[in-house]
Amino acid sequence: MDTRNLFSLQGRTALITGGSRGIGRMIAEGFLAQGARVYISARKAEACDQTAKELSAFGHCVSLPADVSTVEGAKGLVDAYAKHEKTLDILVNNAGAAWGAPYDEFPESGWDKVVDLNLKAPFFLTQALTPMLRTAAAAGHLAKVINIASIDGVSVNPQETYSYAASKAGLIHMTRRMALRLARDGIAVSAIAPGAFASSMNKDARDHAEEVKQRIPAGRIGTPEDMAGAAIYLASRAGDYVMGSTLIVDGGVTHARG
Repeated sequence: MDTRNLFSLQGRTALITGGSRGIGRMIAEGFLAQGARVYISARKAEACDQTAKELSAFGHCVSLPADVSTVEGAKGLVDAYAKHEKTLDILVNNAGAAWGAPYDEFPESGWDKVVDLNLKAPFFLTQALTPMLRTAAAAGHLAKVINIASIDGVSVNPQETYSYAASKAGLIHMTRRMALRLARDGIAVSAIAPGAFASSMNKDARDHAEEVKQRIPAGRIGTPEDMAGAAIYLASRAGDYVMGSTLIVDGGVTHARG
């Protein structure tokens, strides 16, 4: 057994939505360190371009700004990516949104925005990219789809984030369903459910880490290396036998919630 290349992504291509910041950027930097050619997408073009410029210090990183919350936007991203590559080895569906409001006041707009981006976008973007994933898989290794879910889709948090929790729970189940269908095409679908990582979406972890870590059994919030390590495992040969499962990366919070 030769394990030296188990976690290598040398020569592989990766597309990461929501890649300009937070968890997406952590994964992008990790993939670059393992030798992948990385394409990042985000709705805000200036931020996406700037992040790609910064990450280019670590390898091949290209900015492809897009709004994947609509099917039209997802197809536009596919077209933009196709101008650079003929195949896709790794797709990370990370773009997401959250919305919090009291139950009696929760608006339809807060439902539709979150569910469209967190649940509909991963399905239709993966669907549109499946031909390129199949072509990559034909080269002799599995192609990978990694959906970024949340521990709030596994256990209930105290915040009134109804559409967010529902969308992430739905994404976890959709990961199972998609994995069963796409396995025959040489595409392994899995998910990651992050806990507290510093990001624009998780401002508590970013701005109040000392307070937040008191509620985490591991005694700290997640680091970029924690997220990159999980994603590299699933994306590489090391994770080839993981299909339909969701890897919880949260320092023990889900179990502490009971």
